Amino acid sequence: MSDTTPSRFLQIHTLTSYPAALLNRDDAGFAKRLPFGGATRTRISSQCLKRHWRTAQGPDALGAVPADDGHQPMTVRSRRTFEKEIYEKLLADGVGQDRATAVTQALMSKVLQSSEAKAGKKDDDEGAHLRTGQVLVIGRPEVDYFLELARQTLDENEDPKAIKKHIDDALGKKEGKKNLAAMGLNKGLSAGLDAAMFGRMITSDILARCDAAVHVAHAFTVHAEESESDYFSAVDDLQEEGETGSGHINSTELTSGLYYSYVVIDVPLLVSNLTGCRQEDWLSADRGLAQEVVRRFLRLVATVSPGAKLGSTAPYAHAQMMLVEAGDTAPRTLANAFLRPVVQDQDPLGNAYGALANHLDELDGVYGAPEGGRRGLALGPKSKLGEALEESLGSLQEVAQWTAARVA
Repeated sequence: MSDTTPSRFLQIHTLTSYPAALLNRDDAGFAKRLPFGGATRTRISSQCLKRHWRTAQGPDALGAVPADDGHQPMTVRSRRTFEKEIYEKLLADGVGQDRATAVTQALMSKVLQSSEAKAGKKDDDEGAHLRTGQVLVIGRPEVDYFLELARQTLDENEDPKAIKKHIDDALGKKEGKKNLAAMGLNKGLSAGLDAAMFGRMITSDILARCDAAVHVAHAFTVHAEESESDYFSAVDDLQEEGETGSGHINSTELTSGLYYSYVVIDVPLLVSNLTGCRQEDWLSADRGLAQEVVRRFLRLVATVSPGAKLGSTAPYAHAQMMLVEAGDTAPRTLANAFLRPVVQDQDPLGNAYGALANHLDELDGVYGAPEGGRRGLALGPKSKLGEALEESLGSLQEVAQWTAARVA
């Protein structure tokens, strides 16, 4: 494979250091943890990482990827999608509450085809009966189509039974897919750009399931956990004269750590999800959008931080090291470089670099190096990564451009 040949898989490895933070909490408010290699590590869940990358703002935002008519569509993720995006918009059109409810419920029943359509119960909160029991992932183009279908149905029908029949006919198992296909939906970006990347699981016969093209591992510290309980108090500024003490006393957990993170991009699947082509035809498809998505995503991985308690810990950090590998062979994590916890002495980053370099040398000796090559960036004691890796280091812009070129 030459340096300019498209690669089937892109593997992204990062090491990122965070001091005094609480990046991802469990149900009790403590930092998430993971036992690995005989030691407990602090952990950041893949769900947490993906949400922060998906919702990040700025010049590399996924929601700002350009399209002919503005930006590429994203998903609408909510229990209130039918309530907010259809029912309330119909009310704003001047539709009566009963008719708006009838057509929205008919849509929910046909689109979801499960108990989710009956999850809400009517109560004092208007619209509560139009909410689902869990978050739905529906693409903006799909939501817009359902709203237009609802408007058309109401224009042509008065009776609630006729409304339901019109929706049933439009979204029947066969006709529904034909109608969606005629609108350019149920393929490509109809599920939203972020669903094309991170997937969506849906049981509807109408909406298409979308397999994740970007696979994200849980990040964990390369060393044993480091944490402490932070006691804090809040002073009452309006105390009476002679009154002492604080207005609030509590404690929270703070952690510090150097985290290893691992991401794999299945390029053929990404191209398929973005364009609607078959996976096996990815090389003949237009890969320009996939290239732009990968370029932006790589920069997000390197610079966007997850984090609870943003206001009190400012947990913003860029990757100390990023290594991208391109090739056609099956991906493999480098997490086992840290199966033995890194020694926390005066040079934890250097020790982590050394462990990573040694593990890579062993992998290359047994399985061979990735066919598409490696490119990376690093701060600190770069020489401990070894001569071969050190020669491949550059700036984030260079690494992002190199990685995007592996797609197109």
